[in-house]
Amino acid sequence: MTRLLSVAVAPVAALTVALTMVLTMVLAVSPADATGQAWVEKAQRRLNHLGCQAGPANGKLGPWTRSAVVRFQSRTGRAQTGKLDQATRTRLYAEEAPHCDQRPVPPGSGTGRRIVVSQRQNWIWLVGPKGGIIAQGGMVDNPSVLHPGAHRTGSYCGRAARIKRNSTASGDVWLWNFVRFAPCGIGFHRIPTYKSSGRQIHPDWYLGTNMSQSHGCIRLSEALSLKVWNFTTHHTPVRVV
Repeated sequence: MTRLLSVAVAPVAALTVALTMVLTMVLAVSPADATGQAWVEKAQRRLNHLGCQAGPANGKLGPWTRSAVVRFQSRTGRAQTGKLDQATRTRLYAEEAPHCDQRPVPPGSGTGRRIVVSQRQNWIWLVGPKGGIIAQGGMVDNPSVLHPGAHRTGSYCGRAARIKRNSTASGDVWLWNFVRFAPCGIGFHRIPTYKSSGRQIHPDWYLGTNMSQSHGCIRLSEALSLKVWNFTTHHTPVRVV
């Protein structure tokens, strides 16, 4: 009887040890499962510290936080997946991790006073005559319509160069602070706002990402669109890289 009991207990003990080992491995690999997405909240705080605009640090990996990951990935030259994979997290927590909201002007983008547009980074810079950065920020564009090259703000196709409150052909939305710089209807402007409600067609946190596309123009935040408006009172070179 004693021998039968020991034989029966042995498999149970072995199973208990195996389950303990598996549980230990799971907790070591995925601390979020034990802490309610604490690793996401940590990443959100780090992204916000670096000016990547992750929104509230609530532990939820939603579109707003993913947009911040995209901005960080574009800043560091990585594929813009929006995923907090291991390689992205390693770079994010590195001591020398760069800020998303302060970026150097891309090399080979001309000299002198100009506007530089990086379609790879979804970013623009207003550059002064001596090369200093006057303003910069995220954008939304459409690379299938707007192509790299040298442009200039001004009138094209008989259309006005600057329109404070422009309207789309459909007439549904306003394009505030519209500054034309390429034929025929491509310009800088604020994210379109619905005429009926005044709401933007998408949030500011789409800017600086590939999560949306315009019809060809460069969409900007309200603040940055005003800076572009004030920067382009005279013909201004625009370099799209």
